[in-house]
Amino acid sequence: MTDIKFAWSELGGDPALLARVSTVVREGVLPARLPVRELARACVGACALAGAELGARRAGLPRVPGVRVDDGAVATAFVSERHLLVDGRAPVSFAPLSRFWRTADGWVRTHANYPHHRARLLGVLGTAKDPAAVEAALATRSAREVEEAVYEAGGLAVALRTPQEWAAHEQAAAVAARPLIERGRLDGVRARALPPLHGTPLLPAAGLRVLDLTRVLAGPVATRTLALLGADVLRLDTPHLPELPDQHADTDFGKRSALLDLTADRRAFEELLTEADVVVTGYRPGALDRFGLSPEALAERRPGLVVAQVSAWGAYGPWGGRRGFDSLVQAATGIAAVEGAAERPGTLPAQALDHGTGYLLAAAVLRALTEQSHDGGGRFVRLALARTAAWLTGGLAAGVAAGGEKGAETGGEAGGETEASGAAHEGPDAWLAETDSGIGRLRYARSPVSFDGGPVEWARPPGPWGADPARWA
Repeated sequence: MTDIKFAWSELGGDPALLARVSTVVREGVLPARLPVRELARACVGACALAGAELGARRAGLPRVPGVRVDDGAVATAFVSERHLLVDGRAPVSFAPLSRFWRTADGWVRTHANYPHHRARLLGVLGTAKDPAAVEAALATRSAREVEEAVYEAGGLAVALRTPQEWAAHEQAAAVAARPLIERGRLDGVRARALPPLHGTPLLPAAGLRVLDLTRVLAGPVATRTLALLGADVLRLDTPHLPELPDQHADTDFGKRSALLDLTADRRAFEELLTEADVVVTGYRPGALDRFGLSPEALAERRPGLVVAQVSAWGAYGPWGGRRGFDSLVQAATGIAAVEGAAERPGTLPAQALDHGTGYLLAAAVLRALTEQSHDGGGRFVRLALARTAAWLTGGLAAGVAAGGEKGAETGGEAGGETEASGAAHEGPDAWLAETDSGIGRLRYARSPVSFDGGPVEWARPPGPWGADPARWA
């Protein structure tokens, strides 16, 4: 199975519902050697179908609304951070020290957007933050040595690997042994009954309370999508690690943002948890367990909860506890080698692992809620960027190759119809919008998640980071 059929199967969805999905195929979007457009289309389509399914269930509709996946909308959303303007200013996606560097024996990719990660990288190298000094220091060391030394210091650096080198790594074997979407039950308690839906737009997640404990980028994409679909999403951040302002502006549409110290304000968190329906976490595996935020511990205190987790490398294998970001996963898993040239590594045309995994995470939450409406029980769902990468480079790529050229998709491939094949793509403008907000005038990418009667805009733009009270609306 390829594309949306595989993703929908991994979500536990009814294959008959795939007939409700139609696709507008546009040539030239998200160009890459790997099937990035197909990945993006599948992730968004599965998410939209999961939303339409839950909406139909709650509204008592005789038929699941039709889902429309437009390659133009998908491609625009997958680079939403590049389209963002704040009072006419374009953000900088990567800091000067977040890039590929030559080493004595190859290449290493670093990530230093956050000040604390930059400080740890520089501490290992013993240099100032001048890129020339960093370049000189890295040129004398091996890529694997840098990888391990920076990891031990709590920073972020990954050696470039070919697909063959990654396949021989223990973490690759651990990732390959897992499903794309891990799903399971936490308890048998009947979850809170959601009220029926009436009127338009159809908001499948209306009335749901979602605690958002995520950062960059997959987790916030997932919770941004749940907010679009009507959920009351409350993002909680520690006051000790400020979020990057542009990251907040891009990914916190529809949400409220509050500051909460889980050590000092534990009682406030527990009060929020007692009324939560969903908790989404996006920190490295185990990082939040000391606060009692493992799925099992959360469900023990809030039976019937849906707990969603996303990480870079998965919660297993020798790299299970490591930090990571999309760009680092691309470097480690062979994607950067495939997309690059002999003289320099390449990148995907978008942070597609982050965005794709984010839409799948939202889809997994929506499907868990639909399942709950039938037979109750707390649920957990887990995804990892490295597992999404394995799908992109393995099963998805093989499926596209077996089916012919990328883009030669038929209705049978998606399970529904192809509204337009090879439609013109005249740029992102049709899927961009502007709004005033508490942080300035914003230009932003609209959500690509679309179904008949569903929402087309978020209920609110992002406000100042951390400015909302830590309580439910």
